[in-house]
Amino acid sequence: MNGSQPISPRQRLQELLAIPEGQRTDAQWDELNELEIKLASGNRQDAPEQGRRNAPSNTGNPRPGGGPHGKNRGGFGKQSRRRR
Repeated sequence: MNGSQPISPRQRLQELLAIPEGQRTDAQWDELNELEIKLASGNRQDAPEQGRRNAPSNTGNPRPGGGPHGKNRGGFGKQSRRRR
């Protein structure tokens, strides 16, 4: 490494990730965790602020069973055949 230029956090993160997990020291693990937190998209200073309400909805994945709570609500099944 060149001592005259400071290393970028992203480059340092890549260096730490290149070390096999079983060979990392506790200090390297700590530095790795701090860099991951620092570089996370929600923690970057240049990231636009977004609330959770702006998160994309999960409308593309309906619940199994077709009903609003995953229940089959078509009048079919054991309950509709039961004698009263």
